[in-house]
Amino acid sequence: MTIRKCFACMVFAVIFCLAAVLHIQALDFSLGGGQLIGYTFTRYTLEDTGTMPGQISSPRGNLVSKQSMDRFDYGVFLFFDASYVEFSILFEQGINTYHETLDFKLAEFPAISMGDGAGAGSELNLGFSLRGKYPFPLTKRLSVFPLAGVEYQIALLEERKPNGENDTKDRTSGELPEDVDKDGHSYPLSAWNALWINIGAGMDYTLSGGLYLRWEVLFGFRLPTGYENGALENVKKRFNASDPKLKGLTGSPVVVIGFGYRFAPGQ
Repeated sequence: MTIRKCFACMVFAVIFCLAAVLHIQALDFSLGGGQLIGYTFTRYTLEDTGTMPGQISSPRGNLVSKQSMDRFDYGVFLFFDASYVEFSILFEQGINTYHETLDFKLAEFPAISMGDGAGAGSELNLGFSLRGKYPFPLTKRLSVFPLAGVEYQIALLEERKPNGENDTKDRTSGELPEDVDKDGHSYPLSAWNALWINIGAGMDYTLSGGLYLRWEVLFGFRLPTGYENGALENVKKRFNASDPKLKGLTGSPVVVIGFGYRFAPGQ
């Protein structure tokens, strides 16, 4: 996902949400904040044919690379709400475990392991989300709403601690073999920036006056990062692969709970 495409998606979401706002006569404006907790999983498989590194004229074999990651997420956020639009700023910390393999196999020989790494990691992100929603009042105090939108996360920290090692590695240092690009350079921190598509539902419950409790359940789909696109280019060059395909999903269920204050209660 290029920066241009990410920007285009964000602009489209902004236009959509603003259009919804402009068609509404009466809006309730509110500010608030809270906490989130979630789980992120990655399951990717990369497949292609290629040659052994440094042996362009050798027989072509099958390449299979698998990546799995499980991460516990937690964070805090602030939000601005205008009835049909919600804008949030968040800080999110993640603690993960990972396992990555890369195998090369010629038809008549057993598969050769070209990489097998596992360990733990952590990351810190600054996020900006914009979502459209449509509230349905159920009682004087309670309303529910579906919501959908986008979130862009800026990586602030990326670290890994491979199994069997004592030191935590900064992933932008290039110390780990998986963290260098096709030209042997370390990745910039921005390679882990991510664009998410979120859908879900929420509930507001008025406690007293303009004060209310907000609860949301979301599921996010993450588009490929610059790091993952770089992995494709790395395989192309290292194994003389023609067209490696990356299949799989990065998803994340999230529970959000917070408090808000409505400045112009309309319900």
